[in-house]
Amino acid sequence: MEDVESKPNSGMALAAFILGLVNLIFWLIPFLGFPIGIVAIILGALSMKAANRWAAITGIVVGALTLILTLINVVLGALMFM
Repeated sequence: MEDVESKPNSGMALAAFILGLVNLIFWLIPFLGFPIGIVAIILGALSMKAANRWAAITGIVVGALTLILTLINVVLGALMFM
């Protein structure tokens, strides 16, 4: 049986990956896309030393891209009502 200490933050890396993918859908709704993107980036950064580092990196990259898309959506939405 593997020791939990041998793979630190594996769950957080996987959570960052999943949240990044979920945020590909929710970036259109700023109230949902912004917090999900922030959490994906934070969890990915905290789990960079995990066994599945690819999940952490993917969570950071996709979370950052969708966060940028969310911010663009907010700006364009605000400009529509001016």
